[in-house]
Amino acid sequence: MECIVEVTAGVIVRNQTVLVCQRLPGGHHPGKWEFPGGKVEPGESLETCMRRELAEELEVDAIVGRRLWRTQHQYPGRAPFALTFFTIPRFGGTLTNKCFAALRWVSISDLAGVDFLDGDREFVAALACGDVRLD
Repeated sequence: MECIVEVTAGVIVRNQTVLVCQRLPGGHHPGKWEFPGGKVEPGESLETCMRRELAEELEVDAIVGRRLWRTQHQYPGRAPFALTFFTIPRFGGTLTNKCFAALRWVSISDLAGVDFLDGDREFVAALACGDVRLD
């Protein structure tokens, strides 16, 4: 049985919009959009991982809020993963793109039109229809 990889994703909110990040052309799922975050390291809590990933990817010191959603997914030929979404109500520092093709602030009502990774789509749909609230 394969080990399930734990992954976090942060939903950074600003004026009724959320930050989404586009994957680089050379990696897995090029050009797809996602929420910032990444894999949990051994011995690391989900919240600690979330803070570390946001520091590495966006150079911010994030306040990790509540868990919004948890799902599992598996891409062909890859290990299955459990993805936990957190609200990021505040952060310190200046948002700096360290590893994405692009960053974009998108209103919740427009999220359905963004070409998200398959693993994010269930959460995005729940957010767009109001089943998940950020406040």
